[in-house]
Amino acid sequence: MNFLQGEIIAIDKPYRMSSFGALAHIRYLLSHHLGQKVKVGHAGTLDPLATGVLILCTGRCTKQIEQLQSHSKEYTATLQLGATTASYDMEHEVNHIFPTEHISRETIEAVLKQFVGDIEQVPPTYSACKIDGERSYRLRRNGESVQLKAKNIHIDEIELTAFDAEKMQLSIRVVCGKGTYIRALARDIGRALNSGAYLTALRRTRTGSYSIADCIDYDHFQEWLDANVTPSSPGDMPEATKENHLKN
Repeated sequence: MNFLQGEIIAIDKPYRMSSFGALAHIRYLLSHHLGQKVKVGHAGTLDPLATGVLILCTGRCTKQIEQLQSHSKEYTATLQLGATTASYDMEHEVNHIFPTEHISRETIEAVLKQFVGDIEQVPPTYSACKIDGERSYRLRRNGESVQLKAKNIHIDEIELTAFDAEKMQLSIRVVCGKGTYIRALARDIGRALNSGAYLTALRRTRTGSYSIADCIDYDHFQEWLDANVTPSSPGDMPEATKENHLKN
């Protein structure tokens, strides 16, 4: 593999880590292993509280990021019904409680059908969407009120995989297109059920043809590097890089 010229890999992003933080760590390991800085970009942000497939592109392959971002994605998610949070996940505490006595598996399955196909979705205000050049989540954290416009998205499939009527928790599998916020989908499912909902777990299981099975374990990336990628020596480097390497 030649990460300097360009490679595409997938890692399994850990819980409570930003996509940029995961990318920065992998870039550091690659650069240290190869003896020179490696250009790395990611194809599709995952929230810090989400885990799963994060595609990383290096070198010339960073030019393919936009194309990779357009591929369909698959998620598994767990929703807590009867309550909401400001971010529609567990980053914030519950801010409202709603009734759930009227909710059954049948009502959930009927509601989920409403979200299949081309729909409009308002992104979460705690998101990286920009308003006059400023990230929406930064405005919210500064106490400002934020209004975001609805965006057109496409959802291919929603499958109810589990429902616990006692805990009022449901699990779904979602296949969707670019720009879909599963946190916003949870919010809208709660509203459609005449209640509330927020995410308690989110995992991206596939992006395009890359699935969890194709991912390199983030916590063992160094071991994977040692086993699969030969470290660079000064003789393998371009002249300018070689000179810098020999000076240090």
